[in-house]
Parts: sequence; C-alpha cells; structure tokens
Amino acid sequence: MSRAPKVSPPKTTVGAPKTTVKAAARPLPARMRRGAYLLPSLFTMGNILLGFYAVIWAMNPEHTLYRSAWMIVLAGILDGLDGRIARMTNTESDFGKELDSLADVLTFGAAPAYLAYIWGLREFDRLGWLVPLLYLICTATRLARFNVQTKTVDSRAFVGLPSPAAAGAIASILFWMPSLEGSASPQVLRFGMLVAMALIGLLMISTFRYPSFKKFDLRQRWSYRMILIFGVLMLVLVYHPRAFFLAVAALYTPVGPLGWLFGKLRRRPAAAGEAA
Repeated sequence: MSRAPKVSPPKTTVGAPKTTVKAAARPLPARMRRGAYLLPSLFTMGNILLGFYAVIWAMNPEHTLYRSAWMIVLAGILDGLDGRIARMTNTESDFGKELDSLADVLTFGAAPAYLAYIWGLREFDRLGWLVPLLYLICTATRLARFNVQTKTVDSRAFVGLPSPAAAGAIASILFWMPSLEGSASPQVLRFGMLVAMALIGLLMISTFRYPSFKKFDLRQRWSYRMILIFGVLMLVLVYHPRAFFLAVAALYTPVGPLGWLFGKLRRRPAAAGEAA
C-alpha cells in the first residue's frame, strides 16, 4: 500500500506582522439604489414641466413672453444638473439618456419654436412657421446624433451647437424684446428673429466643435483672479440678467464657426512652411 504524503504544517516566523482581512463593503440597500437612480430623472421631469409651462404661458395673448423665456433658461440649468448628478452618483443609464433627449425636444425644440412664432414670426405667413419647423427638426436631429455618437465623440467638445445653448440664445433675444408693441421697426425685428432662428438651427446640425463643460470641476483649486471674474459675472447676472444671458449667447454661439476658421488659417502657414 502506498502511504499518503505527509503535509507539513506552515512555518511561522517570529515577529511576522499579522494580516487582517477587511470586511467587504456592504452594498447600498435596494431602496437607496432606487432613489439614486430616480434623482436624475426628477431633474429631467422638471425640465419637461418648465418647457410645458413656457408654452402654456405663451398661449395667453395677455401675457408677455418674458416669463416663458425664463422657464427655458431654468430648464437649461436643470438639464445640466441631471447629467452631472447621474455621473456623480454613478447612475447613468440608457433609459435616462433617452428620457433626457425626449425632454430636450420639447423644452429646447418645440417651446422656443412656438415662442418665436407667437412673438412675431406668424406675420410672415408660410415662412413664419416653416423656419420654426426647421429649428425643431434640427433640434431633434442633433439630439438623435448625440445619442448615437456618445461612445465615439470626445467628451470635451460637442459636435454642433448644443440644444440648450440654442434655446438659450432664442430666449435671450426674447428677454430684450418680449413684445413688439411700441417698437419703431417691428418688421426688421421679425426678420432678424427669422434669420437668427434659421442660423441657430443649422448650427445645431453642423460639425463645428463647441467646448463642453462636463469636466468642469469646482472642487479644484482656482486662482484668486478667477474668483474675481466669477464675482463680476454673478453681479452682472443679479443686476442685469438680460444683458448677462445675451452676452453669453453672443459669445458662445459663434465659437464653433470661429474655431473652425482659426484652425484653417493656422494650417495654411504650416502647410506653406512644409512646402518650402
């Protein structure tokens, strides 16, 4: 008979440090996990609520569009918060992305198009509703492209003008001209809104790159100069919000075409030097 080999006990060394096994972190309770996944969707629902309220308020002919424009701006703030909260709580999902896109079509597509039409574009007859329709189609197309390209596009930049920024540009125009009553040249203002809405819609479906602020981290250290700049911006926002939003729209909307143009101008001297 073959004997089983003897197994020697493990050797112990004097003074060896003892290893302690840490207990595995317990997962969050199911109720807390459901609440974390629900939190970004609540911000998206608030986005839908503000967009719908903007349309309802504008339907009353006795109301000015100033409040409706504010609803669109507030909806844009909520739209930026829901994605950031989803990333912070690690609760991003395909359902949340689709719901956010559907909400954006209403709030940043249909609502601004309807507000511009009610404001004065309806005086252009057929062209007055075709341009808002073009804007709405461009919004839906831009959001569909964004959903498809989320895994292939650099998160530091947007391809095309983001729909919240486009709606904010329309709202900033309505801040200055909530109604055409008493204006010296209402037809010129209507034509300006018509051209602006068409150009903003085309910028949404363009391939121009716009900077994204998704990686903007407030927890990092900032220079005192940046704090001073932020303080000045907050003062302008509080004391003259119409000027603040119009300046932001006027500075951010042409960033894409200007960046593309500067890139072309930089490549020409480099190509000429290589040829020489």
